[in-house]
Amino acid sequence: MAKPREEKTLIIIKPDALNRSLVGEIISRFERKGLKLVAMKMIRLDDAILADHYGHLADKPFFPRIAKFMKGWPVIVLALEGLEAVASVRLITGETMGRRADAGTIRGDFSMSVQANIVHASDSVENAVKEINRFFKPEELHGWERLDLEVLYAEDERE
Repeated sequence: MAKPREEKTLIIIKPDALNRSLVGEIISRFERKGLKLVAMKMIRLDDAILADHYGHLADKPFFPRIAKFMKGWPVIVLALEGLEAVASVRLITGETMGRRADAGTIRGDFSMSVQANIVHASDSVENAVKEINRFFKPEELHGWERLDLEVLYAEDERE
C-alpha cells in the first residue's frame, strides 16, 4: 500500500455560512479532524477572480447568479494541510447539493442548496495547488510543526 501524501487544499467559506455565523463551527470541524490550518483571510471576490475560479461554469446560464451571490458579501479563504487533505476535506464537506449530503457533513448539517452550500472545497490535488496559488501569495502560507502529530498519525505515516 502506498504511503499517504501530505497535501494542501483550499476551502472557501461562502457568504451563506458567514451570514449564518457558521465560520467557527466549520473551521473547528477541520481542526478536530486533524487538518492543519496554514493560511486564512477574509476577502471580497471580484469579477476577475470569479471568472478565473469558476471558469468552467462561465458559459452556464446560472453563472451570473453564482457570481452575484459570491460577490454580495465577503468570503473566508483558508488553506489546510494534512495527509490526503483533499479527500479528507471532501468527506467532511459532503456532496455539493446540500439537501442530498450525508448527515454529519458540513453541507449535510447546514445546507439545502447547490449554491448556498456553505463551502467550496478543492476537488483534486492539482486543482488545490492552482486554487491556493489563486488566493494566497507564497509568503501567506505558514509552515509549522504540529505538536500532536504522534497522536494524529501512525509512526510510519509521519516519516
